[in-house]
Order: sequence, then structure tokens, then C-alpha cells
Amino acid sequence: MEAILALEDGRVFQGHALGAFGEVSGEVVFNTGLTGYQEILTDPSYRGQIVVLTVAHVGNTGINLEDPESGGIQLRGLAVRDAPETSSSWRARGDLGQHLRVNGIVGIAGLDTRALTRHLRTGGVLRGCISSVARSAEVAVEQARRTPQLETQDLVGEVTCPRSYAFREGRSGLLGPARETTGRRRRIVAIDYGAKRNILRLLVDAGFDVTVAPARTSAADILALRPEGVFLSNGPGDPASYGALIQTVGALIGKTPVCGICLGHQMAALALGARTFKLKFGHRGTNHPVREERTGQVAITSQNHGYAVAEDSLPESLVVTHRSLYDGTVEGLAHREASLFTVQFHPEGAPGPHDSWELFDRFRAMIASGAPLARLAHG
Repeated sequence: MEAILALEDGRVFQGHALGAFGEVSGEVVFNTGLTGYQEILTDPSYRGQIVVLTVAHVGNTGINLEDPESGGIQLRGLAVRDAPETSSSWRARGDLGQHLRVNGIVGIAGLDTRALTRHLRTGGVLRGCISSVARSAEVAVEQARRTPQLETQDLVGEVTCPRSYAFREGRSGLLGPARETTGRRRRIVAIDYGAKRNILRLLVDAGFDVTVAPARTSAADILALRPEGVFLSNGPGDPASYGALIQTVGALIGKTPVCGICLGHQMAALALGARTFKLKFGHRGTNHPVREERTGQVAITSQNHGYAVAEDSLPESLVVTHRSLYDGTVEGLAHREASLFTVQFHPEGAPGPHDSWELFDRFRAMIASGAPLARLAHG
């Protein structure tokens, strides 16, 4: 069945239906990763978005039970160049198209994803509509224009856990044997803005006993659990729109060691008085080079964000620890006095490289030392 992807600026791409038949709209973004489509499908940070995968073939290895990063598909729609009807992997329990249909996800295949990606790179991210039922392209374009802006939606509220729970699952049996850690385990609370499972697994492997808390848990309730540290997770949406959550983060900084990634990184910066801004087309992929400013060492990182911290707005209390080598944007921060450090990229690399796994060990070392990471790292 024919399908179209219509953008709010009037550009229309032709293809055929993939997954469920119907119509869906959202912000259209692209991911340049060569692997890991199942992790991308289930990453809560993609809530509210239609994701274009730039790799030519998607679905070759089917769908398995091990790779999901959450309890279900999180993105709003999927656009690919080619989706093979058969899959080949010893782990496969189904194929991509069937998986999308069962979960009611509308997708499109057979379109020119290279032209679409170049269009988004030139003009910036746009709202779009995938439809296999539209009466005309004009109707689909109008639907794209009526789609609520990402900045107006409480997407964290859609993906956070409903209640607190203990997470004790490491990587053993999934991505190799669990790492051996020395010393006693440390109790932390991970605030769930849309946390990926592999982040939580790596925290367990780094020697933490993890309690996952809903995003709107108050600072008082978090501190009442007497954690030795607090972890701020990744998540979807515009960080500046979550005023109450930012206030909670501000109330935690200085009271307990804090580590944040992605949305958690942005929330911590906002809580200390910095600003964030929307990137033209975001950073989404598995090959983004990031330099650690102290050592000059470059790591290849996995990234998924559409916003960044404005460096010219940083207070004197924050030190830039990591920087993107693509566009120079801030990729890491540390506090000069409080025990706080954050990174914009995804150190768990699911999907993606494992260059930055040691950052989970740094969090544990910061807790054990009782000293700010900026002081440990920069003297």
C-alpha cells in the first residue's frame, strides 16, 4: 500500500506502508547509526518523534527479546529506505514490519531517506505526517502543520515509571559477563525521565544498588531514602519546559553527589542558572567524536538530543569538561565545589561504542571520595 511522509514546509516524500496502516504525526529527526534499530525504536528519548534512519537496510536481523531499552516502542513513527521482509539472526523472534503492526506503529519504507536527511540538515527539524490513508498530499501537509510543537508537550510524564522500584539487573548474559567491582555497593536513586535499561545495568555493574524513582518525586522524598548519590537519566522533550523538575534537581545539588546524562545534564545546567537552546537538526547517531578537555582524549560516542547547553550562559561554578568535535557544543560539565558532573552523550552506548563506560566508575569514585569531580580532575 502506498504511503507518504509530508512535512510542514510542503515537501512530500513517496513510499509504501510499513507496520500499521493509518496516520501519525510528530517532529521528524534523523539518526545516522549503522546498527541498533531496535534500541532506537525503544529509546524513550524519541517520544513524540518520527525517526528517519539513514542506513539503507533496516530490519535485517529481525526483532529479539534482548535489545529493547524500555517496555515498548517509544517513537511515534519510523521512516526507512528499505525494510527486508525476511530477517536472519539466531536471536530473531519476529520481523520488523510485523513488530510495528502488532504495536500499532505507523511507518514508511521505500522513500529517499538521503534526500529527506539533506532536507532536514538544510532547513532544520520539521513536523511531519506519515500517512497510508490520506486523501491527498495537501491533507497530510496540513496535518503536519497542526502537530503540537515538541516544546509544548509533557513527554517525560508519558515515559517515566509510575512508582519507585529497585533495579538489580546487570549486563551478565546480555552483553557479556558482569564486571567485578571492589568495595561495598553504593545506594543511589536514579530519577527516571525516560531511562534506558542499559544505563541502569551499567550502574549495577559499577557497584550501585539502584532505586529508580518517578520524575516528579520531590527532593525531600528522594533525600528521605538516604541515597549516597543521585543519577539524572536521559529523556525526551525540551528541557526548559520542565520547570518543576528543574527545581527538584536544584534542591538536590549540594545535598548529595549528582551525575546526569543527556536530559539530566541539561536539567542540572538549567538548575544552576544556565540556558539551553534547540539545535538545528540535533545530534543523533553512534559516531560522534567528543573531546575531554582536561586530557585531550577523544571518545566516539552515542548521542540522541535536540537541545544543548548554551556555553555563554554557564555560571562560574561550572567547568566545561567535554566538547563536541562536530560543532563545539558543550558535552560535559562539572561543578567546582559541589559533587556534580554531567555529560550530554550516552556513555552506555546502546546502541553504539563503549568508549565512555568508565564514566559510571567516575560517579562511584566521586561518591567514595566525597570531593567534587572538578577538583579531582583539574586540581
